[in-house]
Amino acid sequence: MSEPSQQTKTKNRQGQSTAAPLSPPAAAATQNAQLPPDRYLDRELSWLGFNERVLELAADDGLQLLERASFLAIFANNLDEFFMVRVAGLKRRVALGIAVPAVSGYAPLELLSAISKEAHRLQERQASILHEHVLPELEKVGIGISHFDELDQADRARLRTYFDEKVFPILTPLAVDSAHPFPYISGLSLNLAVIVRNPTTNKREFARVKVPQSLPRFIRVGEIGDAQTHFVPLEELISAHLDQLFPGMEVVESHAFRVTRNEDLEVDEDEAENLLQALEKELLRRRFGPPVRLEVASDINPAILELLVSELGVQNEDVYKLREPLDLTGLFAISGLNRPELHYPVAVPVTNRFLQDIEPHQHAEFFGAIRKQDILLHHPYESFATSVQAFLEHAAADPTVLAIKQTLYRTSGDSPIVQALIDAADAGKQVLALVEIKARFDEANNISWARKLERAGVHVVYGLVGLKTHCKLSLAVREEEGRLVRYSHVGTGNYNPKTARLYEDLGLLTASEEVGADLGRLFNHLSGYSAESDYNRLLVAPKTIRTGLIDLVDQEIENARAGKASGIKIKVNSLVDEQIIDSLYRASRAGVPVEVWVRGICAIKPGEPGLSENITVRSVLGRFLEHSRIFWFANEGDPIVYIGSADMMHRNLDRRVEALVRLVDPDQITELTDLLAMGVADTTSSWHLSADGSWKRHYLDDHGDRLLDVQEELLRIAATRKARARAKRK
Repeated sequence: MSEPSQQTKTKNRQGQSTAAPLSPPAAAATQNAQLPPDRYLDRELSWLGFNERVLELAADDGLQLLERASFLAIFANNLDEFFMVRVAGLKRRVALGIAVPAVSGYAPLELLSAISKEAHRLQERQASILHEHVLPELEKVGIGISHFDELDQADRARLRTYFDEKVFPILTPLAVDSAHPFPYISGLSLNLAVIVRNPTTNKREFARVKVPQSLPRFIRVGEIGDAQTHFVPLEELISAHLDQLFPGMEVVESHAFRVTRNEDLEVDEDEAENLLQALEKELLRRRFGPPVRLEVASDINPAILELLVSELGVQNEDVYKLREPLDLTGLFAISGLNRPELHYPVAVPVTNRFLQDIEPHQHAEFFGAIRKQDILLHHPYESFATSVQAFLEHAAADPTVLAIKQTLYRTSGDSPIVQALIDAADAGKQVLALVEIKARFDEANNISWARKLERAGVHVVYGLVGLKTHCKLSLAVREEEGRLVRYSHVGTGNYNPKTARLYEDLGLLTASEEVGADLGRLFNHLSGYSAESDYNRLLVAPKTIRTGLIDLVDQEIENARAGKASGIKIKVNSLVDEQIIDSLYRASRAGVPVEVWVRGICAIKPGEPGLSENITVRSVLGRFLEHSRIFWFANEGDPIVYIGSADMMHRNLDRRVEALVRLVDPDQITELTDLLAMGVADTTSSWHLSADGSWKRHYLDDHGDRLLDVQEELLRIAATRKARARAKRK
């Protein structure tokens, strides 16, 4: 993977190569030096802003009720991961004395304090939305969370039987005294801090009871089919029966608490002879990371809280006093209730129009459709199963396919993608699977599938030392009329059929010789020893994505200064990289309109006088998780468009193998141009970012009517295309 030259080769729609002269790096460095030092928003606080946007969906009384409950659970799950990784990492660096000020200007301890203040506010807002809005509305439709002592005698009797049969046998009370040290509290576990009194000595003792994670977080009251569907938190059921755990003792009080620990991974790949074994050991160590957050019931006894703080070694700012129930990730179970009227309407993905009416055994027809034209896929509006999954299944079953090469970053437990690779190996094909076993929180799952693939005869490799392989690539080599033809898929999302129903992603199926050659070189680079390569239609990190995109930004700057049509449109999950941001500031100063569509973190300051007047930032959240990455450059009216796996973050551009592919089909370029325009339009429901880092939701027009929901509009467009195709076949 070589550095790009000082000129970026571009192609017009006729495929002719043209050379775009670029500003030399020295000029860019000089211009960057003229930018104000406080030009970046803080990435951690920006992430919390993203999670607040999730929370605002939970507060939206115009959304289906169980979807609002789901957004509360998503918020909780997101925040858990934020503390386990981002806050834990910052605390670790502070403890080791290696923390440095953030580029936003925050000193390490100052930033920890700001995070704590904002996280406290958000968790309190989450509890308020649950108790004052969502739960009362759920009660109106017969769904509720009840306290055990509110139940009638019959329901309490049923739950007492459930406790005796399902809960009591697996509980383990742990006393804390001179003979029993304070027990280890595992990360994200829910616990009860219990005070009991010995009636003989009148002495009070402390004990801890872990709430089993193997049982449902909320226990259903009554039978399925009852008019009312109520739940009791598991910890309340346990608390109501603590006398059975401490016979002969008086249970004085109990309070729920929960600990979040550092669960990020540290593996020195240079020292790890076997990466698989090293990672497995690190997964065991992860369970014992230091605490970074303590959540407690708001009515906890101050003496008990003091004991927990002391024994766990947390700071006061790490303590979160919250209204119960704690751990609202458990709301996923309630939000999944079979009440269709309380969910989003069912959305059925359609088969891409170029792949319709192709049966599983029609391999020649499937590959023939790709050979006729590049096929742009848009999930979940278009089916993953009948496109990407079908690509691999056809490749595995087609006797004329000789080899398959595949990257796997995250995939589902019962993945048909993995099964297709195994089937291909069983059929005698050459199969390479590049499994990224360091995909955060999916490490154990990926280790399992790596070993299963190896046992089936698949060549499994783990990429390059020091780099995560995050690119989404698939390559099938097929023999046709005495020659080998390479069929490629380059995507923005994981090869995961389950998340493909929930994540918005793009993918390109192509028989392009250029793309096939690019993927072949890249796979060889990842699996063996090869010299760095130049690529035709790919930009590949860590070498050429940042520099390639900045070159394209600089070309837009030159066009704007020359009075030519210019413009930049970017859709990403996160925008943090300072070099990319600075290039966009330079573009804005040159008069280039810059439109950014970001789902999560954004460190750019839009609309700042003298810096970014020409930059706007929008964010769209909804029923699907916006996940695609698109990079669009006006190029004097002949747009250059890339899609791929890379976000604009240091980890993606410096520490991961990422790939962007250039689109060349005019219709596909027009489709994505229209998509980007719709996403940032003032008539579309979205959040707008201000220069001070605040986000404001715009979802109602001047008459109080809802603005266009881009995801619902894309569902409508997909359904219309399906109906037209059906009518044409008739």
